[in-house]
Amino acid sequence: MAMQVCSGATLKCSFGVAPSLLVVTPINRVLTRTPDANILDNKPLVNIMPFGMCLSLANPQVASATAAALGVLTPMPCVPVIPAPWIPGSPTVLIGKSPALNNLSKLMCAWAGVITVINPGQTTVFIP
Repeated sequence: MAMQVCSGATLKCSFGVAPSLLVVTPINRVLTRTPDANILDNKPLVNIMPFGMCLSLANPQVASATAAALGVLTPMPCVPVIPAPWIPGSPTVLIGKSPALNNLSKLMCAWAGVITVINPGQTTVFIP
């Protein structure tokens, strides 16, 4: 069974060089230890913080810097671009009228990165 993800969860991007933290605003008023997340907690620079430097050539900044360096991969600062919510979320638990976010969910970045949950931020609440 998966664990509920809450504010302070540790996230990892497949093209980022550093982990990041999930920030959940208390708008839905559901807490485990801190505010609990749902699949709509996916806003860049609000919920999803940067992952240090980006290594994806799908990112125009990285592609441009790499071309300027004659093909040598040149990382650039990460600015996540998130076009869709977390998937799949919990099919049976709702937080703020949207599926709750569990630690098995994934988030896609427009620059080809896959964002996953490393640590859900709490270890006592399990959800399907």
